[in-house]
Amino acid sequence: MKVIATNIGEAVTVEWHGKNEQTGIFKYPTEAPLYLSKNDVKGDTVIDRIHHGGINKACYLFSADYYPYWKNLYPKLKWDWGMFGENLTVQGLDEDEIRIGNVYRLGSALVQVSQPREPCYKLGIRFGTQEILRQFIAHNHPGTYVKILEEGTVTAGDSLVLVKESENTLTVKNFYELLFTRQKDKELLALFMDNDAVPQYKKDRFKKYI
Repeated sequence: MKVIATNIGEAVTVEWHGKNEQTGIFKYPTEAPLYLSKNDVKGDTVIDRIHHGGINKACYLFSADYYPYWKNLYPKLKWDWGMFGENLTVQGLDEDEIRIGNVYRLGSALVQVSQPREPCYKLGIRFGTQEILRQFIAHNHPGTYVKILEEGTVTAGDSLVLVKESENTLTVKNFYELLFTRQKDKELLALFMDNDAVPQYKKDRFKKYI
C-alpha cells in the first residue's frame, strides 16, 4: 500500500438546516509532510471533537482505488484527492484484507488499524447531496481510521509496511458490515467483542446483540 496524497483542510462555514456551522471535511492535497500525533493530524482542522479526532480516530485513510467508481457517479464535481475527508489517500488499501488491530509502519509513524469510517451528513455537504450516505454504506468500502502508536511524519510516496498482523481475523469490512446489518453475524460479533483494538465504546454499544 502506498500513500498517493496527504490531505488537510481549513474550517469551512456551511449552512445546515438554516444554521451556519463549520466543518473540516473539505480537505485538499498538500505537498508538505503530515505529522501524525496521538489525537489528530497536526495542522488539520477537526471541528467536532466528539465524533472526529481523538485516540481511536487520529488519522483517516481512504483508498485511491475507489475514486473511479465515485467519479463515475458524480462526474460534475471538481475532483481532487481528499474528497472523502481523508488525511491519507492510499493506493491498494483493501478493507476486505486489512484486519482491525494490524500495526503498520507509516513513514516514521507507527499506526494501528482501529475502526472504519461511518459517514455523516457532512460528507453529503461535500458531495452536494445526502444521497451519498446511502451509497457510501452500500458500497462497503469506508476506509479506516488508525490509532497512532508512535508519532511521526508521513509523506506522499511512503508505504504502509505491515509490522504485525492481528491474530484476530476481524477485518475493516467485517466491522463495517456489523455496524449496518440488522441481523448481526454471531461469529463476526464474537470476533468483534474479542478484538483488543476495537474501541471499548463500540463494544459497549454492541453488548445488546450478544
